[in-house]
Amino acid sequence: MDIGTAAALTQGGFYFLTGIWPILSIKTFQMVTGPKHDLWLVKTVGVLISVIGATLLLAGYKGEIVPSTILLAVGSAVVLTGVDIIYVTKRIIAPIYLLDAFVELLLIAWWLFVIVKF
Repeated sequence: MDIGTAAALTQGGFYFLTGIWPILSIKTFQMVTGPKHDLWLVKTVGVLISVIGATLLLAGYKGEIVPSTILLAVGSAVVLTGVDIIYVTKRIIAPIYLLDAFVELLLIAWWLFVIVKF
């Protein structure tokens, strides 16, 4: 398995699982991440993240690591990192989201390595 495939499968699995979590159990999701006011929005974002995850899983499974796959992976990770850092700093979301930002930064670094090898 090459590094691009491994990156897509790893990020895809992470996104799929974390995306469906609030759908399957909003209670446990809020126990870890803190209370939320607009549960419909949490679930909408969760579904979108799961779709990104499923897309990356499919790309990894088929070995189709093309520029659009990399853009989706890196772009999603950059946006989620920014959201995590900005809204933790503003004290709108719980500091646990900095753990997600850390994982997102690792994924970005991995993809940059893939790009250099591409």
